[in-house]
Amino acid sequence: MELKRVGLDLAKNVFQVHGVDGQEEVRCRRQLRRSELLKFFADRAPCLIGMEACAGAHYWARELTQLGHTVKLMAPQLVKPYIKRQKNDANDAEGICEAVGRPNMRFVPVKTVAQQEVQTAHRIRSELIRQRTAKANQIRGLLAEFGVVVERRIEVLRRALPQLLEEDAGNGLREPTRRLLEGLRGDLVQLDERVGALDAEIKRVAKEDAACVRLQTIPGIGPLTASALVSAVGDGRQFKNGRQLAAWAGLVPKQDSSGGKPRLLGISKHGDSYLRTLLIHGARAVQRACGAKPDARSRWLRELGTRRHRNIAAVALANRNARIAWVLLTRDQTYQAPA
Repeated sequence: MELKRVGLDLAKNVFQVHGVDGQEEVRCRRQLRRSELLKFFADRAPCLIGMEACAGAHYWARELTQLGHTVKLMAPQLVKPYIKRQKNDANDAEGICEAVGRPNMRFVPVKTVAQQEVQTAHRIRSELIRQRTAKANQIRGLLAEFGVVVERRIEVLRRALPQLLEEDAGNGLREPTRRLLEGLRGDLVQLDERVGALDAEIKRVAKEDAACVRLQTIPGIGPLTASALVSAVGDGRQFKNGRQLAAWAGLVPKQDSSGGKPRLLGISKHGDSYLRTLLIHGARAVQRACGAKPDARSRWLRELGTRRHRNIAAVALANRNARIAWVLLTRDQTYQAPA
């Protein structure tokens, strides 16, 4: 049986396959166990395989590509319109098979193992920071129950805890409470150490990768943002221009236009929210440091912040940095400040 195009619905153990031939006739519609998947495609002539970009998709895309097949990943929300009637694995695979053959479909580049390793470090770091914030809020809330109030900033809490937990602190905390809070302080210290270790690992990767080094020449992009950007978009050649990269990151206005009347809202917030957050935070750092600098970039940022809100100016700078990053990634250049 010769297949021209295959839709593959991924799962943990049971995969659904829907294949058509050159005349768009259905030639294959079956389920495969996880252990049978690679053998099934190894016995087939090279064809086009479509999958949704979900958990495990990049791994299977690399494995199937090694067998000689052409694999394309699609965002699930773009596949949804092609799914008929009821939601089940067979209909999902049929919809994927139909969507991958559309000439105007947008695809997700397959990530390398190195890209996924860096993204894993970023995801773990982000989750640890969330846990650390929750732990600090828990400590502050418990202290408030005993009449001890500490400021919101986590560095203030780190400095205040050793003094508050001393026997002669005079804050009324009894020994059982001090022991419990000391355990929570140990958890906070452990989370700080793990975040610090991941920061060091990410900085090492950003220092060794040539693309990350080039991106770090842009004001407002440091090791974290550079490594996150490279791990998410690779060389950036899947975007036609820098504006597409900025739009993918959700840094352009969302449209609500109709009847020939354009109406622009706030930023769309599409794409990778973690990457967008890093870009905006980097822009805020540049905004705070621009002061009275005479260069063109600082003057533009100050004038925009005067005319509009500072947050709008920060997002505008993040948008510009994303566009510049696309140029540096696709053309192997370093950043040159405007004259």
